[in-house]
Formats: sequence, structure tokens, C-alpha cells
Amino acid sequence: MLKKELTLLNVYAIATGTTLSAGFFLLPGIAFNEAGPAVVLSYMIAAIPLIPAMFSMVELSTAMPRAGGAYYFLDRSMGPFVGTIGGLGTWLALVFKTAFALIGMGAYLSIFWPEVPIVMLAVILAVLFGIVNLFGAKKTGTFQVFMVFALLLILLAFIGKGIPEINSVHFEGFFDKGTVSIISTAGLVYISYVGVTNIASVAEEVQNPERNLPLGVFLAIGTAIIVYAVGTTIMVGVLPANELAQDLTPVASTAEIIFGEWGKIAVTVAAVIAFASVANAGILSASRYPLAMSRDHLIPSKFAKLTARNIPHYGIAVTVVLIILLVLTLDIARIAKLASAFQLLMFALICLAVVVMRESQIEAYDPGYRSPFYPWMQIFGVFSPLWLIAEMGALPILFSLGLVTLGTVWYFAYAQNRVVRSGAIYHLFARLGEQRFEGLDRELRGIMKEKGVREEDPFDEVVARAQVMEFTKEHQFGEITRQVAIEFERNLGVDAKELEQGFLEGSRIGATPISRGAALPHIRLPDLKLAEMVIVRVNELCFVEAPDFSGKISLQGPIHAFFYLISPNENPGQHLRILAQIAGRIDDENFLKDWLDASDEQELKEILLRDERFLSLRIRNNTPSSVFIGRSLKDIRMPEDCLVAVIRRRGETIVPRGLTVLLEGDRLTIIGDAQGIEQLNNKYN
Repeated sequence: MLKKELTLLNVYAIATGTTLSAGFFLLPGIAFNEAGPAVVLSYMIAAIPLIPAMFSMVELSTAMPRAGGAYYFLDRSMGPFVGTIGGLGTWLALVFKTAFALIGMGAYLSIFWPEVPIVMLAVILAVLFGIVNLFGAKKTGTFQVFMVFALLLILLAFIGKGIPEINSVHFEGFFDKGTVSIISTAGLVYISYVGVTNIASVAEEVQNPERNLPLGVFLAIGTAIIVYAVGTTIMVGVLPANELAQDLTPVASTAEIIFGEWGKIAVTVAAVIAFASVANAGILSASRYPLAMSRDHLIPSKFAKLTARNIPHYGIAVTVVLIILLVLTLDIARIAKLASAFQLLMFALICLAVVVMRESQIEAYDPGYRSPFYPWMQIFGVFSPLWLIAEMGALPILFSLGLVTLGTVWYFAYAQNRVVRSGAIYHLFARLGEQRFEGLDRELRGIMKEKGVREEDPFDEVVARAQVMEFTKEHQFGEITRQVAIEFERNLGVDAKELEQGFLEGSRIGATPISRGAALPHIRLPDLKLAEMVIVRVNELCFVEAPDFSGKISLQGPIHAFFYLISPNENPGQHLRILAQIAGRIDDENFLKDWLDASDEQELKEILLRDERFLSLRIRNNTPSSVFIGRSLKDIRMPEDCLVAVIRRRGETIVPRGLTVLLEGDRLTIIGDAQGIEQLNNKYN
């Protein structure tokens, strides 16, 4: 596992930095030569097919935050064959884009050092950024933040001063180049936007990906669209047409007219920062593709190796070598078109992947963000990129087919006999009477365990109100289950026999997670309003009949902890997240010792509660907590969303009520949001 070191600010900086580079500082002149003043429209059209791909990528990233981005999503949705094509192709497309950025950076640096060849500068820079990436994602992300915000400040000044200088005469003959040229140019400049979704390839390293990935990507694309729309309008409106059409540094030339020589220098610095940003983030993103594919045995295993600092050094090295080869052999316009074409094809497949994942009805597919307007958004996202590719000409189409052929040959020659999994598309086939691959469901459940419960999930409340049962003598699993079912029936009015059969059947078919001395029998029921749980501690030996790794039924155990969970039928995602949260706590190496050492049911519950979401407070004289003595709960002001969940008094557990009066010696378990719990802890502990 890679470390989760990237914050929302890092996500925004990486996504923005990979977007505001060559597309803004290098391509406008080339694009103007093809589309004329309508280049502004071409930039806007180019953003349209990105939107469904962006929504789809964000949905998949919040469901499966794993290194490899597009490769991982295509592999898990449509199988390793499509994954191999997508992984190799997207990796190469990212390498193309990074090479493009380095050439652009060399072009702007040549303003200061005209005697140094642009290609030589690009090669030196590729090596430099490869070295930066060897310091890890956190250092790379911090470097990215500084670069992007310096860039945005300079661009803000450029836009603010440039708008009043726009000459409307420059927009005469807006459509003279024709509709075909405008659309073709949109395909050329599409590469300007694709970087916004490259953050998906480092999703595994993002903190709280369900929040930070969507927010960071949406803010980045909003920033990019505004900058491209206004910035290209200024360039067309200020520079004479014959100069703009031949200019590889159009922003610098525009700034020189608006601000003078110092403005040209400032914007050149901004361009260098922008290209540095995309090169830095491009190598970071691209190097995660070999890592992800190697983990899945699609390329040699050495690419899965990490340094002591958890850095995929082989992936970084081969990415930098490929970038150097490209800048030595291809021209920038060809690089832009080729990278854009294959990226368009991949985005079409990403939209299709969302359809496959949703229609497969895998319950563990649980994205924190769901794309709006499904499936029409995805249908448009599949066909619009294909149309745009067709308008770009023969070479980009042939290049895309070449990458598909390369991935196909590699899969059948190397990878086919090394993988034993298939994608979610087989779950879709299962609905039509064909096969399915259960390993994917297990993998997605593992991802849910890593992500944990969401802010709105009532996990702590379920634990707080759970019934606790203790068995001090030897009992069979079936007998324990029967008594638990009776307890559920007494409290909820559900049929005990139905519950008992459901729990036992789950263990027989292998649906009951069993690990580290704990088992999680669980079922979902219709007409149930809230999730409920019964917690069981077993001091003597107890075994459960369940399938082992070979599928043969055998005794599993010994089991000392059972967590019987029932949830509403209509919310399978929440049900699985609660199970995943408990499973994550069970995986703690100290769990079983803490469980057996707990002195009462209050301590048992506190073992499960999230550390930042609960506070255990003993009320004593001569301490800050003494203010509670003799007061009823309804008279005590708590931070918002915090409440007393359990009271332990003289060896007995008391259910808290508004009229309950607190006494000296009471031990309170308070649950709530992290900020409120921190306030209480600082005040009373």
C-alpha cells in the first residue's frame, strides 16, 4: 500500500497543474493557425467530451481509489485484456503529454538561453523531475502546490490587465476556417484538459478520497475552463493574426504588448512554472501505471517493488526514459494530436466502465460520488470522443489502433497465463445466465474496509445502542445464534426463526467474514428502519462451520467475538461499510487481547468506536468533570452532534435519558463528530 499523503490542496494543485500548461502557453498559436479566431470556440468545444469522462472518473476513483487510475478501472470493470490495452495506452499517452510539456518548457526557457537547443533543455528537465519524484508523493505534492499558486497569481494579473486591451477587429471572419477546422482543432487542444483527471492514477495516495477527489477535480476543471476561455480571447484580441499563427510562445508575446518587457519576463516565468508543474505531476501520475499493472501480473514484477520510502522507482525510471526518447524523435504538434486521440478513446471506455460497474449490481461497488444523469451522461461520453477522433484525421486514428494492437499482442504473449481474474462485466453476464468472478467482490470489500464508514453513516450510534451478550460456558455457534435471534425479536419484533436461518445460512455459504478470532454474521431485511447489532463475547472455545480457502466446509475458529448485524434492505452500501469498519478494527493486532481483557460492556463498545469519535469520561470531584455531578442530561450543554451514549454506574450499565441525573463516579461514553469530541476532551480530560 502507498501512503495516503495527498490533501485536497495537493489534489487541486496536481489536477490544475497538469491542465494549465502546454494547452495555454504553447498550443494557442498552433491551434490559431488551423481555426483562426474561432480557436476560442475550439477550446470550449474540447471541454465538452471531457465532462462525462470527468464525472465517470471521479465516480470510479471514489469507489476504487487505487494506483493506476484508468488502467485499474478498465481492468476491474471489463477484465485484464481491456485493462492491459488501457494501462499501456494511457501510460504512453501520459508520457506523450509530459514530453509535450517539457518541449514547451524548453521553448520558453530558450527566451532566456536562445543558444541552448530546446530538445536538450527538455531532456535535462526530464531527468530533473524524475529525481524530484524519487522523494515521494508528499514532497512532490507540496512542490506542486507552490508552483500552481505562483502560476495562478501571474495569470490573474495577465487576465486582469489583458481584458481591456482586447481589439474586437481581430475577431472578424470568426468562422472563415470552416466548421471542420474548428472541430479538428478542438481534437488537437483536447490534450489541454485531460490532465485534470490524471489525479485518478494517484487516488490510492489521497487522504479521504471520497471528499477530496471530487472536490479537487471539480475546482480544477472550473479553473481551467475560465483560464482557457478568457486567456485565448486575450491572445487573439491582442496579437496580430500573422504573428499568433507562427508563435510557440504566444502568452509571452501577448504580455510583452500589454505590459512591456517585464511583463514578457513574468509570463515566461509563469510558463516555466506551468510546464514544470505538468512535468512533475505527469511523471508522478504516469509512474503509477507500471506499479498497478505489475501488482496484477500484467508486466514484470520488478515494477511493483517500492523503495523504503514507498516510492515506485522502477516506474519512475522507465517513464523518464520514454519521455527522453519522445522529445528526441517527435515534433510537438504530432505529440499533441497523438496523445489527445488515445486519451479520447480511453475516456470513452471509462464512461463505459461506469455502466458496466453499475449494471453488474455488485453491492461492494460503493462510490462516494455518483455521476449525475446516468446513463445518458455516459452514453454521450462514449460516442462524443469517438466522433472527435474521427474528425482529427488518419494519423491519430492509426496511432490509437496501433496502441490497441500493442496492448492486445502484449496481453496474449505475456499476461494471459499470469492472471486468473475477470472484470465486473462477468457479473453483468451473470444476470443473463453466464459466469461471474467473485474475487472482484472480495477486492471491492477490501477497498471499503480501507475507506471506512462515511460521515453520514450511523456507525457509532449502532455500536452505542447495540445489545451485549456474554457466554462464559462452551456453546455451539447455532445455540448462540438462536439466543441472539430471540434478543433481536424481543427488541425489534422481527421473526427469530427467520433471523436464525439467515445467519446460519450466511456462514454455510461463506458470506460471514471470519478473521482473527471474530465473526460477523449479517443479513439485510425489508421494512427495517435502522441498522441494529448484537455484540457477543465468548470466553470459552467456539467454532463456526464455514468454507475454507478451498471451498470445503470446515470448523473455523476459535471465535471469541461475534457481531450480529441486521440492516435495511434498501441500503446495501451502508450495511457493507459498517461491516468493513468492524473488520478494520478486528484486523488490529491488539484487538483480541483488548476484547478478552475488557471488564464490561462499555469497554467492549469502546473497542469498536473510532478514537476520534468518542470520549470516555469519568466524573470525579476536584476535576473539571465535577460540574456534571447532580445535573440531569437534559440540562447539560454538549457540542452539536455529541451525546452521552452509555453510562456505567457501580458495575451496571444505564441507558441515558434526558432526566438521568449524573453522580460522582459515573463513567460516560460520549459519541459525536471529531471536532466536538476534541472540544470535550480538551475541556474535561
